[in-house]
Amino acid sequence: MLSMDFGKEALKQHKKLKGKIGIELKDTLDSKEKLSIYYTPGVATVSSYVAKNPGKTRDYTWLNNNVAVISDGSAVLGLGNIGPYGALPVMEGKCMLFKHFANIDAVPIVINVHSADEIVAAVKAIAPGFGGINLEDIAAPICFEVEERLKKALPIPVMHDDQHGTAIVVLAGLINATKLTGKKLHDCKIVLIGAGSAGVAIAKLLYKYAQPQIVVVDSRGVISKSRNNLNGVKKTLLNITNRNNVDGSLADVIAGADVFIGVSQPGLLTAAMVKTMASKAIVFAMANPTPEIMPDLAKSAGAAIAASGRSDFPNQVNNALAFPGIFRGALDNRVHMITDDHKIAAAEAIAKLVESPDAEHIIPSVLDDRLVPAISKVIV
Repeated sequence: MLSMDFGKEALKQHKKLKGKIGIELKDTLDSKEKLSIYYTPGVATVSSYVAKNPGKTRDYTWLNNNVAVISDGSAVLGLGNIGPYGALPVMEGKCMLFKHFANIDAVPIVINVHSADEIVAAVKAIAPGFGGINLEDIAAPICFEVEERLKKALPIPVMHDDQHGTAIVVLAGLINATKLTGKKLHDCKIVLIGAGSAGVAIAKLLYKYAQPQIVVVDSRGVISKSRNNLNGVKKTLLNITNRNNVDGSLADVIAGADVFIGVSQPGLLTAAMVKTMASKAIVFAMANPTPEIMPDLAKSAGAAIAASGRSDFPNQVNNALAFPGIFRGALDNRVHMITDDHKIAAAEAIAKLVESPDAEHIIPSVLDDRLVPAISKVIV
């Protein structure tokens, strides 16, 4: 069977559908009475009521079940800074996943502003119309400031999924991978390449969960105290990483490592490097669409477990495992802020769904219909 040309088919289907999402009505407008109830004059009573009782708005509008998916298009996965128009098909796709997996009405919003002040102002201005904010594909390091400022400013859940969705699924996979290999996450030496939004969030969540030894590598080498070219975010990382203050390249620090996590660029991890890792090594190579090392090559070089972001290999680390259930729980349980404890609880819930883990099954399929119920009930 010939493999499908997904790019060609995507162009065909997107043009045919003219977008992947739409709005559906919860009732018909088939009588004058309904027009009078839902629009004028009846809606005036509802508007007056929620204006006086803003805390009740969720009970009378779609705020109980909607999320804004917001991007400036500055860091679209695998494509880079392609701007708001280029980001729109991706945001529509994200909204499609929200609806399919969690029955959440998500709205794609692309904004043509790119500084932290401008993005924060834009999101704050539209936030009253939404029950949650999913930030997407905003470049680091601006994304960190934007998320933190919005979390403090808004009374609704805000999550930058590129950071936290990835971190949650990585932790879920590592919980089962370390169990299978007989390792304790706390005792592991982890080498993480990529210090953008996902890499920083992964390091923080793994440290919060188990305080392992983590060494982070960026495009210039190991992030260490001897570097004089670190931005504020990378300097902060040193509070939880590189406890021995080592320097060097990926090849230097991968030797003896128990875990490799890649959220960077294709081909950076070689088979020769994998052979220098500790026994029963775990390799999560997640650059998309081409990983730091192909999973089959990592396995042939000695890795006990390999995962990637690809759907054509076992153990796909995909944000869609996490974010639908997280926002479903946040909306249903009226959670105002998504915390590290929520992220850890979500990761543990995902890991538990794999009842009998093996080397090719450390995380559930994104199509597992148990995911949203299992995750949403722990977001309280």
